[in-house]
Amino acid sequence: QLLEAKANLSLAQTRHTLQLQQAKAQMNNMVPKKQFEQLQISLREEQCKAQQLQENFQQQAEQARRQLVRTQEEHERLLRAAVEQAEGLEHNLSSAEAVLAERAAQLKDAQAQLSKNKLLIEDLREENRGFAMALQVAELKQKSTEEKNQLLEEQASALKQLIGKITPASLS
Repeated sequence: QLLEAKANLSLAQTRHTLQLQQAKAQMNNMVPKKQFEQLQISLREEQCKAQQLQENFQQQAEQARRQLVRTQEEHERLLRAAVEQAEGLEHNLSSAEAVLAERAAQLKDAQAQLSKNKLLIEDLREENRGFAMALQVAELKQKSTEEKNQLLEEQASALKQLIGKITPASLS
């Protein structure tokens, strides 16, 4: 029994030694308390930084969202203004087209009147040519008549002189 008890004791001591070595090995693998506390402080600092970054990110996201809303409202306002301007230009274009159509009709009427006037002028020119020819003929007749009158006047004057000479001679 004593031997068995010694063997059990020896086995228990061996187990205890083995457990002690395992515990030492685990302790060697463990971080020292001071280092652990420093790591916890660093972790808290990093968590605070992460919290601040998260808050900053949320603030920036909110500012970006507000800016986006303002930008979108500004774009919508500009779009409405552009649409109104386009409608005004479209109205002006329609008015201008109506005025141009009216002017085109007036020009067409004026062109038709001009064509009629050209025909009338041509007719008048033709008539004037006829009158000019008739005038030339009349002038030639008048000149011929004047020449005949001159000749007759000369003959009448010569006849008067001859009668004037004959009459005193026949009276005497």
